Amino acid sequence: DHVGPEDPRADMKCLLIEDDQETATYIRRGLEQQGHVVDHALSGNDGIMLASDKSYSVLIVDRMLPGNDGLSIVRTMRDDGVRTPVLFLTALGGIDDRVRGLEAGGDDYLVKPFAFSELLARLNALARRPPMVDAATVLEVADLVMDRLRRSVKRGGQKIDLQPREFKLLEYLMQNAGRLVTKTMLLENVWDFHFDPKTNIVETHI
Repeated sequence: DHVGPEDPRADMKCLLIEDDQETATYIRRGLEQQGHVVDHALSGNDGIMLASDKSYSVLIVDRMLPGNDGLSIVRTMRDDGVRTPVLFLTALGGIDDRVRGLEAGGDDYLVKPFAFSELLARLNALARRPPMVDAATVLEVADLVMDRLRRSVKRGGQKIDLQPREFKLLEYLMQNAGRLVTKTMLLENVWDFHFDPKTNIVETHI
């Protein structure tokens, strides 16, 4: 396929955090052959430092890393304000493991071993996701107030502590206050799933 300059697949800048050199070489070579730029970090700490410049189209994070695992790395990034989409690579295919990855701030997951074509398709889907554009920095519904810049929520003046995914879920519900919101809408807009993940992740968060 011809990839034009305005195609979101063109020149993706990817950060790969993977301690297995063979896997990293396989992914990096494949993406570079597609015309994408790939930076590789062997450790979570190096990955966090690189991700902080927020110039990447997508982050590819191995779930099992020495020292800090992939979950704690992504949580740290989200707490630091890095909103770049994250694709987890994992040898753990169980539903509970997938849910933990999503709750930590991941956007998608791919179970090893995987076909490169599927990896590329998932990365393209994440890179196509439009940035959130909304001029309102403060959302208010009755006595519930959300400051989207400070990432804070108060109800009746009392602060409510939320995890990153909980914040995103509440944000979407407040943006659509008074409207019918379906499970499919939440999966697509809060988790960026355009398929049924076969979990009760929405019900759990609600």
